[in-house]
Amino acid sequence: MGSSVKFKKYFVSNYMLYLMLIPGVIYILVFRYIPMGGIIIAFKDFKFIKGILGSEWIGLENFKVLFGSRDFYKILWNSLWLSTLKLIFAFPAPIILALLLNEIRHNSFKRVTQTIMYLPHFISWVVLAGMIMNFLSPSNGVINTVIQSLGGQPIHFLIKPEYFRTIIVTAEIWKGIGWGTIIYLAAMTSIDQCLYEVASIEGANRFHKMCYITLPGISSTILILFVINLGYILNNGFEQIFLLYTPSTYEVADVFETYTYRIGLLSGRFSYATAIGLFKSVVGAILVLSSNRIARLFGKKAIW
Repeated sequence: MGSSVKFKKYFVSNYMLYLMLIPGVIYILVFRYIPMGGIIIAFKDFKFIKGILGSEWIGLENFKVLFGSRDFYKILWNSLWLSTLKLIFAFPAPIILALLLNEIRHNSFKRVTQTIMYLPHFISWVVLAGMIMNFLSPSNGVINTVIQSLGGQPIHFLIKPEYFRTIIVTAEIWKGIGWGTIIYLAAMTSIDQCLYEVASIEGANRFHKMCYITLPGISSTILILFVINLGYILNNGFEQIFLLYTPSTYEVADVFETYTYRIGLLSGRFSYATAIGLFKSVVGAILVLSSNRIARLFGKKAIW
């Protein structure tokens, strides 16, 4: 009885916060939870005419076709390898940039740098892909102009499989590095400034402070974001790959998103496409639960 009274008092005193929460809750319910009912399509031979409930049950047939396909293992490898490259190079990039920005003492220069770094985040992948194509154009692109000025021959970057992953990871870093630094810079503001003062008295330089104060101070934030990123290890994004890949780069560029679009949606195999999506979600959930559990075993702060 006492707890319910306390909750009512807390709710009344913070009702404005709950009102602000309503749009977010509605969004999650409408676009995240309600569509989960469509998962049953993965176990049916879905026909538009019959609808979801009227379509014939076929059990795990779509999954048998998926796991038995020769393309599945190639798609799985491409997705895992590209996501691993992003974790290795794109995930640490905002951390490094945040550490460097935190050491800048000239506020005007710091603000200008942050603004420039944030801008690509607000550019759509359609525009960004057009910029990348212009940069890498073999006829008048900036990169090939430099190569030719040094005596080399122009390179058709976008049709050569060996360059595709590098282009995607670089574009991911370019677009997301500035926005990602916001989280880490915000986490750094919670670090007790007395620690830096004591370290200065003890003779520590900036590098020592960065390694022994700043990094440990944001380690929980890094871990939480890493766990979240592991859940998306099979999600490489549709737009950037779809806009930049070509038939000549399918062997390294084709991931679950593009494969689902071509084979599942364009061919009208909606049940098959849903099975692929369900497989990705299950793998992501397992990775998040496992990594979160491991983090807790090591005594680190995790998501829950």
